[in-house]
Amino acid sequence: MHGKSRFRPGLWPTLAAAAGIAVTLALGNWQLGRGHEKAELAARIEQLAREPAINVSARELDARDVELRRVEAHGTFEPKYMVLIDNRVRHGVVGYHVVMPLKLGDGSRYVLVNRGWVAGSRDRSRLPEVNTPREALVVRGRAVVPGRRFLELSTKFAEGQVWQNLTLGRYREAVPIPIQPFLIQQENEDAPDDGLIREWEAPDLGVDKHYGYAFQWFALSGLILIFYLITHVRRKRET
Repeated sequence: MHGKSRFRPGLWPTLAAAAGIAVTLALGNWQLGRGHEKAELAARIEQLAREPAINVSARELDARDVELRRVEAHGTFEPKYMVLIDNRVRHGVVGYHVVMPLKLGDGSRYVLVNRGWVAGSRDRSRLPEVNTPREALVVRGRAVVPGRRFLELSTKFAEGQVWQNLTLGRYREAVPIPIQPFLIQQENEDAPDDGLIREWEAPDLGVDKHYGYAFQWFALSGLILIFYLITHVRRKRET
């Protein structure tokens, strides 16, 4: 006796397989599209880094016009309104990012500057000493909008000068000075020797992650199809 295979699909398994394949293909295409968007944004960031720096004055700027661009600002630091962003780890050492407003021009507006990283101490009640130049200076760096993404482990976001995270809205509520709608990540170029470490990583846009997720969804779609075909092929007896 010889057997011959034939395809005998069932209604509900067919509908379930079709739905599964449709959903996984849609999710794969969505992740692929997000990956393409992030890749284009990464290319734009590289292009913006090569463009001339934008001058930041007391005139309020639109964050959309300067975000991720190189900027420069002339002014003096105001240590009175400094905040320390907690739990910033560098090479296994816990420390702080030092955020301080820079008074622009006539002082009618400020811009926040992330001056860099400073190590903390084992005694959490002792805050690090931050050397601040008193004279006017030029601050150069990249403009960013802080607080777009973060995870807070506590609802208590600030304890005096120590903050868990920084958003411009919270800073405006806590400090009575007008600020630009972005923050400058200060570069080492022309920066004073203040002991702060300025090592800024390029924005992690997660391009490879999106492509990896897309591959997983497409692979799952293929597995659903293969499983459906295998389970619906039956051997027919012949005499």
